[in-house]
Amino acid sequence: MKNIAVIVVDMLKDNVYSESHSGMGAQARELIPGIQRLLATAREKEMPVVFANDAFLPDDFIFSGTGVKPHAIMGTQGAQVISEFGPEESDIVLEKRRFSAFLGTNLDDRLRGMSVDTIVVAGIGTPVCVLTTALDGVAHDFKVVLLEDCCAAFRLEDHEAIINVYRNCLRGPLFQVMPLEEFLLTLV
Repeated sequence: MKNIAVIVVDMLKDNVYSESHSGMGAQARELIPGIQRLLATAREKEMPVVFANDAFLPDDFIFSGTGVKPHAIMGTQGAQVISEFGPEESDIVLEKRRFSAFLGTNLDDRLRGMSVDTIVVAGIGTPVCVLTTALDGVAHDFKVVLLEDCCAAFRLEDHEAIINVYRNCLRGPLFQVMPLEEFLLTLV
């Protein structure tokens, strides 16, 4: 791993401090200390930090007939990164309208402009936004590290299933699954 950027997915006030739309707040709050450690290391080593944030419209397609309650509405407090993570002035705060941080955001161009070749992905939820961001990273020619203990899902068994599938799929330098501690050791 050479030129690394950290992408934190959907660790927003509505997602972390509310149970109203996904019921994943408790799982998200458990991730805070690990992601704080990841961010501290990334900033110390001057790695780009990207917060990829849901930013929906009040009548967004994603809420139509799906049972998903409106949340992370663009321009509201609920769509902001939790204060435990900053963000700091050097961080990139990226609004995303759909699951992947790459869809319609020019994130790939921004990362390439910083000579990034590897992304490290953390956040919520593992089966949807985290996974689509990670897979789209590979599709945009970035190597990916998915931090298994820095992401979560509403149901633990869904998180574990995704982690187990991708631990054994796309092996090697293209897509790696590892715990935070193992990743941090690669930086020494």
